[in-house]
Amino acid sequence: MSTVEVFFDLAFVFAFIQVTALMSDDFTGHGMLNAMLVLTLLWWTWSVYTWLGNNLQARAGLVRIAMLVAAMITFVMAVVARQAFTDLPGAAISGPLVFVACFVAIRLVHLALRWHAVPGTRPRIALLIAVPVFIASILLFAAAVVPQRLFHDAGMVKGSQTGLWTLAIAIDYGSSLLMQSWGWHVVSVRHWAERHGLIVLVAFGESLIAVGLTSSRVPMSGPLVAATAFAVVIAAALGWTYFDVVAIAAERTLILKPVQRRLAAARDAYTYLHLPMVAGIMLLAFGLGKVAAIIQHNELHHASVPLVGLGLYALYGGVSLFLLSHVGFQLRITRLVRRTIWPRLIAAALLAGIIPIANQLPAVAALGLLAAICIGLVITEVILAGGQRKELREAALTGSLWPERPTPP
Repeated sequence: MSTVEVFFDLAFVFAFIQVTALMSDDFTGHGMLNAMLVLTLLWWTWSVYTWLGNNLQARAGLVRIAMLVAAMITFVMAVVARQAFTDLPGAAISGPLVFVACFVAIRLVHLALRWHAVPGTRPRIALLIAVPVFIASILLFAAAVVPQRLFHDAGMVKGSQTGLWTLAIAIDYGSSLLMQSWGWHVVSVRHWAERHGLIVLVAFGESLIAVGLTSSRVPMSGPLVAATAFAVVIAAALGWTYFDVVAIAAERTLILKPVQRRLAAARDAYTYLHLPMVAGIMLLAFGLGKVAAIIQHNELHHASVPLVGLGLYALYGGVSLFLLSHVGFQLRITRLVRRTIWPRLIAAALLAGIIPIANQLPAVAALGLLAAICIGLVITEVILAGGQRKELREAALTGSLWPERPTPP
């Protein structure tokens, strides 16, 4: 993985922070949905460049410069993400239009890079890539301009914007089902898995930033120390479920597949199923931020306030979504260490079932309960995976996990 790819990924640190902030700006179900739509579009931007980076060298020359330009556009896109649907008061330039312009620009850079650097990019393939991007761009432009002029009711404006965004994203995502015709290949499985592992780490880092930024403005106290410790425990436990053995098994399985059969598995398990994982982490980050805000309120008013409503659902639901998505990822990509699946399903069901109980607890206690369940999940998985876990990890450390070439078709 090249340094320019890491630099490109760093733009998403701020992008994920902006997604969480967008949830707080419109603390409603509709606001949460819009934030998820922004995340989905940002994720697809990251994904197309990950596919591209796996098929070319990004370390030098024109490719390196283009990747840096793409990182710059992505950062601007992240800056304006909170205004992707509505301008802030006094804005001199339309935020929604700037967001759409960044989307179009970064996809044009991607298409130009593909044409320049990837062998076999024929006009038909370029057209297959460009048409859905063009349609999605038109729909996003319409969402930025048309509803405000067509409707006077705020609810109709928001609803039509969300509908146009949803249609644009569906077209853009659905076009990847034609990927067999685009000449893509997973050239380096190690690079592919590393890029996705890094973006998951970026998302977990953002979840800690969410609680850290709010907590840094609160006088130090016992509940604050407990909340920050619980936040780290939860992020570490979820990271453990991803990286400890399943990521290793998935990489091993993908590299053993014939090259011709890698593409669909990589697309489904990584490009598609990692999105709800990241979305779950973003919801967790939002919930952690709400806990920190409640602690700040408690310090000012000397009261013990529970975490209720969307904040609690985001906190517990985000972890559940991550676990369920991770189960889907494992089922799609590998048959190894299947014993870890049931504990995650049970943990996700348990989190949904105890929300009425957590609703009655002080916010820090609800966070501690979530941390305890995550720790219990990790311990259970380590015990159940047993010898198979040990063998996979030892093979990874010795380098014997990855053969020199894939098996023949």
